[in-house]
Amino acid sequence: MTVRTGARTLELDGAGEAADLAAFLARLIHYDRAAAVRLQSEGAALAVFGRPPSFEVLAVRTARLARPAALDVTVSAGELLEAIDEPTGTVTVPEAVTGPPWAGVLPPRGGWQLVEGVPDAAAMRGVVSAAVAEFRSRDEELAPEGRTRAARDLIGRDIWSRTLGGTELPLRAVHAAQSLGFLRPGVPVALLSAGSWLRLRTPYGSVTVRRASGGFGMLSVAPA
Repeated sequence: MTVRTGARTLELDGAGEAADLAAFLARLIHYDRAAAVRLQSEGAALAVFGRPPSFEVLAVRTARLARPAALDVTVSAGELLEAIDEPTGTVTVPEAVTGPPWAGVLPPRGGWQLVEGVPDAAAMRGVVSAAVAEFRSRDEELAPEGRTRAARDLIGRDIWSRTLGGTELPLRAVHAAQSLGFLRPGVPVALLSAGSWLRLRTPYGSVTVRRASGGFGMLSVAPA
């Protein structure tokens, strides 16, 4: 880790918090090597927002701080990952970068209401597995000359824009939660609503998405 003179250092609540944050950042970088994240903290919790482009959602990972801090800055996800010192549980905040458009449109901090009737984690993982299998099957049915990016995008939009059960949550949000390591076997899950936003919450992180009238757009890539 390279420490800059005068740089802001955050003290996370132990090596475990540092390792979990590092894992989240590594997953974001897997989908976008130039990923940026917005950091916000007003007390003993740090919220890290990122947007994996493959899913068109906002992902949120929180980390407990050993010392309260006030912070609101957008930084490079890669530089932040390199700045984490897992053994000491500290992270040196990199220099700010020009934030992407999504960083200025974050979900609300309060006013969330529980949405009833949401399947459990096992059922959600099953839905994602079935959707991935359907994508692969439909992709294989395409003629070789028809297996274009546009054709695969159409299949992806059809599958991942579907909603989960009787909710308004698009399947791409559930897929994102699983791919980012949030939707683990047996974990409690909850779906929350606030205004035009929906939030799929687990103990390992949340995925937020705007309803169709105010969304980020349609999914345009095949599942990884």
